Amino acid sequence: MDEATKTQLEAAAFRRLVSHLRNRTDVQNIDMMNLAGFCRNCLANWYQDAANEKGITLDKPQAREIIYGMPYDEWREKYQKEASEAQQAAFAKANPGH
Repeated sequence: MDEATKTQLEAAAFRRLVSHLRNRTDVQNIDMMNLAGFCRNCLANWYQDAANEKGITLDKPQAREIIYGMPYDEWREKYQKEASEAQQAAFAKANPGH
């Protein structure tokens, strides 16, 4: 497989992941962090890092809007729930020092 095709496939898989996460508003970021060690915010940070490495200025709110499909504060207001004590304890155990 040539590099251009590989990049196109990777980009398509990434777009599908982002679309999936936008549709699964029931899945909380803390649950993703506890189970997989990353969340929507991590994806936004990675996107921002990639842009900056290419000399493209992209700030955190812009990167988050790309991943969430709306401003982050709007998503939080609509979909984010208060983390339970169990979720917080699992997060602390899985992500010491975070």
